[in-house]
Amino acid sequence: MQFLHETPRHDLTYDDVFMVPGPSSVASRYDVDLANTDGTGATVPLVVANMTAIAGKRMAETVARRGGLVVIPQDIPVPVVTEVVRFVKSRHHVYDTPIVLRPDQTVAEALALMPKRAHRAAVVLAEGRPVGLVTVEDCAEVDRFAQVHQVMRPIEVQVDAGTDARTAFDRIDAARAPLAVAVDQDGGLAGVLTRAGALRATLYRPALDATGGLRVAAAVGVNGDVAGKAAELLAAGVDCLVVDTAHGHQDRMLEALAAVRALAPTVPVVAGNVVSAAGTRALVEAGADIVKVGVGPGAMCTTRMMTGMGRPQFSAVLECAAAARDLGAHVWADGGVRHPRDVALALAAGASSVMIGSWFAGTHESPGDLVEDGGRQYKVSFGMASARAVANRTTGESAYDRARKGLYEEGISASRMYLDPARPGVEDLIDQICSGVRSACTYAGAASIAELHENVTVGVQSAAGYAEGRPLATSW
Repeated sequence: MQFLHETPRHDLTYDDVFMVPGPSSVASRYDVDLANTDGTGATVPLVVANMTAIAGKRMAETVARRGGLVVIPQDIPVPVVTEVVRFVKSRHHVYDTPIVLRPDQTVAEALALMPKRAHRAAVVLAEGRPVGLVTVEDCAEVDRFAQVHQVMRPIEVQVDAGTDARTAFDRIDAARAPLAVAVDQDGGLAGVLTRAGALRATLYRPALDATGGLRVAAAVGVNGDVAGKAAELLAAGVDCLVVDTAHGHQDRMLEALAAVRALAPTVPVVAGNVVSAAGTRALVEAGADIVKVGVGPGAMCTTRMMTGMGRPQFSAVLECAAAARDLGAHVWADGGVRHPRDVALALAAGASSVMIGSWFAGTHESPGDLVEDGGRQYKVSFGMASARAVANRTTGESAYDRARKGLYEEGISASRMYLDPARPGVEDLIDQICSGVRSACTYAGAASIAELHENVTVGVQSAAGYAEGRPLATSW
């Protein structure tokens, strides 16, 4: 990456910069390979942040199927993480895991469960076999105590689990059905596939481990028995281990990394967060394969307003990526992205992947309950240093210690993350992001993430320059 003019003397956010189109022989965005080379096995450069309100098993399954990676938060008990890893790795590479109902369950129960899936449908099972399909539309203006067998529709498209995505798409499209139901050789439910899901299965490559299971990562903190918990997570089969704390350039982090490295893990070890070349070098030399970069840019984070500490994210990623590259390591850009352009800029600055939190909180796949207010649907998100997160993290401590720690929280405890009616699922957002990044690569003449960083020229713009690039929803 090079600057259009001289290298600026002040630090830059993503809003401060733009990329200049250059000569290109990349004819189509589909010719761009978005797989990273940091050892995580991701085929798109997206990582879902280890935040309790965002990263759960449903999110992990969906994102891994599209090639990304989800980091299960450090606050989740190891037995639960073990079950999440088992669940994710057992999921089908093409067909989605549906909501399942018995024929005698009520419409109220169906309506409570179906919003947890972007396709807003459930499969009705009797004796282990699919017998019908229920959608939100089927339950409209129906008595909430009615049973689902009274409102379910016949399964219009049923396919074998080995049916390829293109064939499934053609059958769904021809029948104008909401989705296809896949069954295994014994007639049991294998999964479901929507029209959009079938298309995505031809556009994305799932992130798979050596045995063909979907990949998933997990985080461990720097306090307590770090080695013990890390060993349990590795035994559970996580594909990437994230050693995580807000301030990564400290002795406790270096000690935690030493403890993890002593286990001789065979998966990539990520550590952070830092915002300087010195911090990056310290973590890589202590054993990190990947360094998380970012202090304070996240939507739920109040660190900069509370402490004044942090750094504008584009400059932080640019400097840290260069330092990591010199040592044969990589960086993840953690936080501060709100548009596809920001993801493209982070990759241009040298990140191998971009970590996303709050942007994905307002989706069907995040763990929170879907709430409606004034016709708008939202989920509640919160920062991992907020009072709410601290309370969850310290449940095993004395009332005094919990109250003492609660005095010094940072971050937002309850933020409404509204679902975009046009893009309510995390896959919709992945489509949007990958479309933008692929197009950015074609403008830069880059067929890969590495070529984007190598080829791109970046300029510095005024606030008016940034505003000029924003589309208008209405005329001026």
